[in-house]
Amino acid sequence: MPHASLTRRVRFTARHRFWNSKWSEAENVAVFGASAKPAYHGHDYWCEVTVRGELPSKSGMIVDLGELDRVLDHEVRDRFDQKTINEDVPEFGDGGLAPSGENLARFIYERVRAALGAKAEVTEVVVAEDETLRSAFGSR
Repeated sequence: MPHASLTRRVRFTARHRFWNSKWSEAENVAVFGASAKPAYHGHDYWCEVTVRGELPSKSGMIVDLGELDRVLDHEVRDRFDQKTINEDVPEFGDGGLAPSGENLARFIYERVRAALGAKAEVTEVVVAEDETLRSAFGSR
């Protein structure tokens, strides 16, 4: 059956570092390289969330943009913008998820999908640290 898709892009600025406290400093540096340095480094991220669904003839929209924006504000901007991911987002704290682009994309995908519920099908989340590096997670 034909469907439509819609992608909304949001931006956030955040800092992170890669470190596993169960490993020695040498192991962390061997695995994470310069990203294991004690000084956090930051990115101006952008995040794209793509939803799909049937195109209702009455509204012509697969999802209420206001609702999608509220979800993205809560699940992306409020959670990550101007934050130190390892310290301010519990799931990425010590012993939790590594703050990689891949894990950020998966985490945001799961949160947005749960928040939207049946209102729209989330098919993909892309998180980019800059114009040369992006990670995607989804069900396309």
